[in-house]
Amino acid sequence: MKRYYPLFLLSVLFGLFSSLSFAQETNVLPANLTEGERSIISEYNFTGNRFTPPPTGPVRAAAEWEEVEYLLITWQPNFPNILRQIVEAAIEECKVIITTEDETSVANYLQSNGVDLTNVIFMDEPFNSIWIRDYAGNTIYSDDVGERALTDWIYNRPRPLDNIMPSAHAALVGMPIYITDTAPNDLVNTGGNYMSDGHGNAFASELVLNENAAGNPYGVTAKTEAQIDGIMQQYMGIDTYIKMTPLPFDVINHIDMHMKLLDEETLLVSKYPEGVADGPQIEQNIDYVLANFQSAFGTPFRVKRIDAPPSSGGAYPDTGGYYRNYTNAIFINKTILIPLYRPEVDGPALAQWQEMMPGYNIVGIDVDNPGENLIALVGAIHCITHTIGVADPLWIVHQPVYQANINTNVTLDATVKHISGVSDVDVFWREVGSANWIETAMTNVSGDNWTTDLSIGNDDVEYYIEAEANSGKVLARPIVAPDGYWTINTEILATTDLAANNISAPFPNPTDGSVSFTLNNLTGLINVTVHNIMGQELMREELQNGNGTFTLGLNPQWKGTLFVTFEGDFGRATKKVIKI
Repeated sequence: MKRYYPLFLLSVLFGLFSSLSFAQETNVLPANLTEGERSIISEYNFTGNRFTPPPTGPVRAAAEWEEVEYLLITWQPNFPNILRQIVEAAIEECKVIITTEDETSVANYLQSNGVDLTNVIFMDEPFNSIWIRDYAGNTIYSDDVGERALTDWIYNRPRPLDNIMPSAHAALVGMPIYITDTAPNDLVNTGGNYMSDGHGNAFASELVLNENAAGNPYGVTAKTEAQIDGIMQQYMGIDTYIKMTPLPFDVINHIDMHMKLLDEETLLVSKYPEGVADGPQIEQNIDYVLANFQSAFGTPFRVKRIDAPPSSGGAYPDTGGYYRNYTNAIFINKTILIPLYRPEVDGPALAQWQEMMPGYNIVGIDVDNPGENLIALVGAIHCITHTIGVADPLWIVHQPVYQANINTNVTLDATVKHISGVSDVDVFWREVGSANWIETAMTNVSGDNWTTDLSIGNDDVEYYIEAEANSGKVLARPIVAPDGYWTINTEILATTDLAANNISAPFPNPTDGSVSFTLNNLTGLINVTVHNIMGQELMREELQNGNGTFTLGLNPQWKGTLFVTFEGDFGRATKKVIKI
């Protein structure tokens, strides 16, 4: 198959590769640096001349749960059973690009194990390691849902073939690629230490600061945190780059070894027994996030915890155990792949994943067996897979409603975008126990913003949102609907909640100008903020008086769903306003 690199670049890289002594301790490179690699970092040239300027307009980094067109893996012969299971699950959801220089043997192995190759694409390229999450490019879109492209950082390992592979992926798929390998944008970064919510917010450990600071071993220009944030904004559309303290027992400092974004507002984190291993630092990091940042909807993040399993002998990372976890998982459209270890600990984890993500096909793959002990090399399923998003995303943004008072109307809002425009958006809902879905049309209130009201009785309600683009493309959110959906739990809400009861609903709502709220005996200073559905803060105001009518003037340019948040000694309350 055709090579996709310029010949002069290949000669330079192969020269470097052949002249350096890697002195690897095993035949398979681990996710972390080997001692041989550490010894040559100072001699290795991590920068290059593949530099591309940043995109000329605004871009959006895709979230991992969005639509996927390609799954990417490199075929490391030491892990055929693990990789076969990944391919077998992924071909039901998307195309799979397998990088290998031995296409015939890989194809024969897959076919002899019953894997259909219809959705498999072989890319004949050399590589250094299996850890494609760390060195493959990340999907971005112009103007939220426009042109698809990849962004490629400098890989933080002296593995030249891995570092240039994103260019081969881009050439194979036929898409632009933006590369940050030349000063002043020579950014060292790694995919296992990056998670995006699809709204301009991203998570990382402080590894990205340390590896680009003064005195870094990579020879890249020293950068302040603000400069790193600027590069991520230009090339990825990341507006809020949340960085957490590295964990003491995680030798690679990649957040995917203990954390997973399940959606725009839900963080899944590993849980250890009290005081064990990285448990205390993980909890400190989550406390930091909750105290300083909000979800894309302007509301606090929801946190779920899943037990990190020890070894069969009870060892955790602080006592010599491998870094076992259930967060190192990957979304492939309607399927989620998670790592497994042994039945007695896997059963509860599989059940929890299925409960958290109803309707998804949860597939577990053993990474902790004597024949293919991937976890011993400091990585699991997310680490050895990557994805490229679809070329024409139908992007549905909705903050689920999980609770409502009985016998009331519940407003559901969504932002829906497609490059061809959107023709229809509908809510499908039913009372729990009913077999039939009721279809209710959402109204386009402005631009990409849609809304409708559901009349809630005494029973819990299940619902999902489905949209159709002008091109004819149809998609639901959750993507697994109707097999998976959101549930509104109905109850008589507590009367002691000051935030809910002492701030009225907004009126008029919808509004084409100002909006008012009735405040009832709220003491202390009140902070009022307004966010749009993308999580961007539009204004901030302080109130000294928490009694009477408070009127908020809305900018004429603001349209669609707004979130007005009141916060003070009484607690916190967020009210939705529709600006027309």
